[in-house]
Amino acid sequence: MPGAEGIAAQIRQVVEQVETVIVGKRDTVEKAVVALLCNGHLLIEDIPGVGKTTLAKTLALSLGCAFKRIQFTPDLLPADITGTSIFNQKDQEFEFRAGPVFANVILADEINRATPKTQAALLECMEELQVTSDGVTHPLPRPFFVIATQNNIEHAGTYQLPEAQLDRFLMRVGIGYPTIEDEVRILSQQVRSHPIASVRAVVSTEELLALQDAVRNVFVHPSVQNYIVELVTATREHHQVEVGASPRGSLALLHGAQAHAAAQGRAFVLPDDVKVLAPLVLAHRIVLSPEARARGIGDVAIISDLLNRVPVPVGVPKE
Repeated sequence: MPGAEGIAAQIRQVVEQVETVIVGKRDTVEKAVVALLCNGHLLIEDIPGVGKTTLAKTLALSLGCAFKRIQFTPDLLPADITGTSIFNQKDQEFEFRAGPVFANVILADEINRATPKTQAALLECMEELQVTSDGVTHPLPRPFFVIATQNNIEHAGTYQLPEAQLDRFLMRVGIGYPTIEDEVRILSQQVRSHPIASVRAVVSTEELLALQDAVRNVFVHPSVQNYIVELVTATREHHQVEVGASPRGSLALLHGAQAHAAAQGRAFVLPDDVKVLAPLVLAHRIVLSPEARARGIGDVAIISDLLNRVPVPVGVPKE
């Protein structure tokens, strides 16, 4: 496995390949790759038409991974996602027919349009990396990465994601509108064809798995670990937060910081890695108090406030 610079170079290759299609959104692309590197899952919350689906498909193509899109609708059933057992008349026994979740990169498009029961079908897949059908466990392929999308302006005919489901997503990000210059570039790129047709795999599945293992070896000093715990604890004590982040949030922030450090070419985590990722990792894990919601205070604003309050460790050793 290459050193810190080699790891960063491979990550940079993936980001730059995705950027040939997703124009002007390097920060979002990098965060998506960070979530993938630490075996997490990604929730993209934004308006229609900004490239949520394209980002997922382009990332899969850049990695040479199997990609499946699941369009979530109110009539979608759990078996439509995970698969079902079908009686084989020739062999006179039931056999399992795998659903679309058996791929490396899964796009759960408009996940909040499906019923809670169907949403919950993803829980075991995302957390346990397996599907259980008729008492038989079927492991999912590795790597396994779920990118879920939801429209944050249209709520008719949708079901709010339960806290248990939200907690399974390592990060929640947005994409946003492109700048005028970037939108002109998008138009120029797609006059004759879509640039996704020329996307190639720059990292193999084996290399990606090795990168995921390497990320876990990035050094995290105890003072940085303590900083993470203090931030998460502060979410539980904030007067405008009804339910704070759980220990899963602490672990998500730890592993996310390791991946972010690796992407920057470092073999150690700095407090800045934690600060960059905290709003993306923790904001969707807290439940605001009724007073905060009534006053229109957002969850990201709460995390930003805590980042200004919690003391940052200084002079962190690199090993």
